[in-house]
Order: sequence, then C-alpha cells, then structure tokens
Amino acid sequence: MTDAAPSPWANDGANAETSPRSVTITDVLRVPLHRIRQVAAVAALGLVAAAGYAFLAPSAVTANAVVAVRPVVTDAFTPSGANADRAVNMNVESRIATGTEVVGKLADQFGSDQRSVRDALEVEVPTGGQILRFVYQAGDADEAVLGANLAAESYLNVRRAMYERQREEMLRSYDESIDKVATQQAAAQRRVNNSRDTAASNVAVAELGAINNQLTQLNSARTEIAAVDVNPGWVTQSAERALTSAAGNAPMLMAAGLLGGALIGLVLAFAWESFDRRVRTVVDAKDNTGLPLLGTIRYTGLRGRAVDADVRYVAMAIAERVRHPARVAVVTAREDASAITAGLAVALAVAGREVFVADDSGRIDRLRAAVQADRDRLPASINPSRPSVPKPRTAPARPVSMEGPDDSPTEVIRRPSPHPPGARPSTDPEATITIPRVTSAKASVNPATNGQATADDQVTVGAGSVRFGTWRQGANHRLVLYNAPPAEADERGVAVARQGTAVVVVERDRTRQTDLRRLAERLRAAGVNPLGFVLSRNGRG
Repeated sequence: MTDAAPSPWANDGANAETSPRSVTITDVLRVPLHRIRQVAAVAALGLVAAAGYAFLAPSAVTANAVVAVRPVVTDAFTPSGANADRAVNMNVESRIATGTEVVGKLADQFGSDQRSVRDALEVEVPTGGQILRFVYQAGDADEAVLGANLAAESYLNVRRAMYERQREEMLRSYDESIDKVATQQAAAQRRVNNSRDTAASNVAVAELGAINNQLTQLNSARTEIAAVDVNPGWVTQSAERALTSAAGNAPMLMAAGLLGGALIGLVLAFAWESFDRRVRTVVDAKDNTGLPLLGTIRYTGLRGRAVDADVRYVAMAIAERVRHPARVAVVTAREDASAITAGLAVALAVAGREVFVADDSGRIDRLRAAVQADRDRLPASINPSRPSVPKPRTAPARPVSMEGPDDSPTEVIRRPSPHPPGARPSTDPEATITIPRVTSAKASVNPATNGQATADDQVTVGAGSVRFGTWRQGANHRLVLYNAPPAEADERGVAVARQGTAVVVVERDRTRQTDLRRLAERLRAAGVNPLGFVLSRNGRG
C-alpha cells in the first residue's frame, strides 16, 4: 500500500553510511542542560548543607603567636651566615613545640585531654627561616589567645630547660677536671717545696708550670660555658584578642557548598545519562532506527501547542510516500501520540482528503477534541470551513438562501420592525442578518457499540473531513491513521503496521534510546517497512 522507496533496513538495520560524528561543546553541554533540574537540586542541597554547617556548627576562633628561634652559641655576636635555618634544625624544633611536655601543660591549663589539645594546636614552620608560628583554635577568643601564648612560652621554657641541663652537665664535667688538676697542682707544689736537689727541683717546677697552664685553660673554658646564653629564642608576636579570627567564612563556605553541589550534580547528570540514554538529536534517532526523517514538530506556548506549519510539512512528507488506500499506524515506544495523530489528520484533511482516525484504546474523545482544537486554530485562508458569524449589514439585502460555511443551507431571517428588548435599533427596517447553522460537536453514540464513537462521527476540515472510530470500522476508508498505543505495553500498533505502514514518533528528551531501538527491531522482525520517523521537539519533557 505504500510507494517503493529506498529503505535503510536492507543491512539488517545497520546504518553503514553513517560516519562517526565528532563531539562538540554543544554535545557536552546538552546533557546538563537537559537535566538542569537534577543539577539545580544537588547544588541546592550543597548550599543548604554549607549553610547548615556555617550557622549550626559551633564557631571556632583562631589565635596566632610567633616565636623566633635562635641557635645557642658561645658568642652571641657571631653571625650565623647565609643559611640561618641550618644553624637550628627547624623540623626538630617543630616536633619539640608539639611534644608531650608542651601539650601536657596546655592540657593541665584547660583541663582537657591531650588528644583534643593536639587537634587544636598547630605549629607552622616557614621555609628558609627560624620562625615558629603557633596556631591555637578554640571555641572562645580568650581561650584561643591563652592557648597560643601558653604554647609559645611552654616551648621556650622546655627548650631553655634542655639547654640549661646541657650546660650544667658541661660545668660539672669541668669542675671535676679542675678539682683533679688542682690536686695535681698541690702535689707538685709540695714536691717543689720539699726538693733539696736542684735537678729534682727544676723538674718539679716545670711540672707545676704545666699544671698551672692546664688549670688556667680549664677555668677559662668553664667561664665561657657558664657565660653562654641558653635562651632558645623569644616571642616576637603575642596572641591578642583583637588579632583573633573566626575559623571559616560563612559566605565563602556557602559559595563553596553551592559550587561543590553543582559539580556533584554535573557528575551525577553525566552518570545518569550514561544509564538512561534518551534521544536528544535527529542523529540519535537515525542511529537507533535507521529511518529517514519525515520532519520535526515543535511545541510553543505554555500549553505546548504544536506549530501548525511543522505538522503540515510532516503531513506532506507522509502524503508523498503513501498511495490510497493507505493504512498508516502512528507508533511510539512509551509515549502517547494522540496530539500528533490529530494534527496529522487535520493537515491531511485540509488538502481535501477523507481521513479516518482509528483508535482501540478508548481515546476517541481526546482525539476528537484535539482535532476540533487544531481545526479552530487554522486561519481562514487555510480552512475556509472555519465557522464565523458575519457582522450585521446596514445596506438592504434580499432574503435569499445561501450556502453556509459547512456546506449546509443557512437561514435568512428578516429582522422584524419592532426591535426585541435590548436589541440595537437599525436605521433600515429591511436589513437582514445571516446566521450560520451551528452543528453540535458532540459525537453520535450508538448504544450497540458500548458508548464508543461510530464511523459516522465526522469533523469537517476545509475541503476534507476527519472521521473517528475503531480499526475495524475504518476498513472501507481510503486513508486510515491508527493512533497506536505505546508499543512497550501493547502490540496492536505493530500488528496494524503489518497491514500497511508505520510512522515512528520520537519525542526528544523523553524517548529512551533503548526503547526506540527495541521498537525498530520489533518492526523489522514483523516485516514492517516504516515511512520514517517524526521528531517531536517538545520542550516540556
């Protein structure tokens, strides 16, 4: 029942002529744009979480104290050279600053355990310098200031005590050596005093001189050790309440939460898209069906009405490919194609065809209402049968019988001379007005069909008409459009397509690629040669 046309079904549905298409920036942005609701929802959750943390979590105050570390040398005025940081091992100093002795003093001061103090205390060591920055975080500004200053002072005290112990050990060692040399000096002096021999006396005097020199050197070295400054450094900047800062910035934290939520939303959008692939472009529909494109139908307005020009172009493409008698099944995967079926029926009827719209799923009333709505939206230049009430004429007219807009006789009523109440008087008592006969749009119902519309239910559109009924009632009609139920739930659309042909309706952003591919395989397995596919660019999905 259809014209022979080249079909891409010859290679078992494979589109061998399709070359790989490069991915563009638009393709990358299309996924998050079509899933903008999910991305916005995740971003909003991130913002709410950040705001909740900023306003509900206990605020923390941070205080800083800076300590300059100096090496302990015998000569305080000796320059340490270019590599000042090598005079003191700052890594060791940092470990001492966070050691058990310093942390223990802070824990005793605040009455807390050492683990919490270690978490609150941080020591920073700038590279290439002899600086220790003590950072203490607490829930109160006074506690933070006290903790930072106490940590700095405790470190200096611990380091000073270590140096003092080392100095005491050295002084004790020198004292022991001096005592031994002093004992030797006393013994040598006694030998000199008791010596009667000149040679022995000279030897004793020489020995006594050497002992005196050694004792002098030991006393001098001890004096230098005793004079060493064991101060390990000093506090160059004490923590003060005016210099404390609140940990975290609420606006910055909320901005980070919003940005993080948006990034997570983008990742989830791409992950969801990888599992739930939907038709986004004409190329996607061609790749999954292997069918030619009959046209695209756009939707405009808040109610999502189809653009009439798009529907008429699709109707022309269908009319070009079929010959009467024709049986065309409008099939979808999971969507309802009633609106598109009604629009195609109106577009084909405008060209003078008698179209029969068949439906076995109880959607006759919906189809009829959609057809009437589409017909009423057509301009008078396209639909001459659009009903209109002419304005009263002031010029005299003879009472004659005329053909109305629906090719039915019109009634010509002569206005009576006495005007009815509330009517506007006319200057010409012979003036007449043409009132078209308005037929009821209510379908005729046959009780024998259990309330279903019969084949005599007709809507006149232009030079043609649209009738409604079941598939069996359209057996004697030349052009039948079957509004097939979704193929995923009902096989009647594919069964009807075997008796004629099919038009596959694909809704962008709603039709899943897996469903569309499965529908194409079912049509191919049933031996159906579809005319092509129609891409419904419905922005509401």
